[in-house]
Amino acid sequence: QVQLVESGGGLVQAGGSLRLSCAASGRTFSVYAMGWFRQAPGKEREFVAGIGWSGGSTYYADSVKGRGTISRDIAKNTVYLQMSSLKPEDTAVYYCAARKFFVVTSLNEYEYWGQGTQVTVSS
Repeated sequence: QVQLVESGGGLVQAGGSLRLSCAASGRTFSVYAMGWFRQAPGKEREFVAGIGWSGGSTYYADSVKGRGTISRDIAKNTVYLQMSSLKPEDTAVYYCAARKFFVVTSLNEYEYWGQGTQVTVSS
């Protein structure tokens, strides 16, 4: 079992930055690939970014490429998503998720989920 807790969301003006954190506890964190997803009101949950179990591979949705950076600190059992140049369309609940080893973009392939953190970008 892996427990995930997101933090770092909030209200930010367009053009601003945020760093989201996802703290993991439970089973061996280092064997899990981590993904960030988001869900805006009335929309489906979508993949934002992912990082492989070793931290050597990262993946980004086109919508955040160049504005987002995903990283992980194995010692702290934490994964981060740094977002800059935020836009109102980035407003959503952001979730982190875990699956063994490799990143995939399909949310159905992730085994564990956090409760989400709200990000609101004002124009």
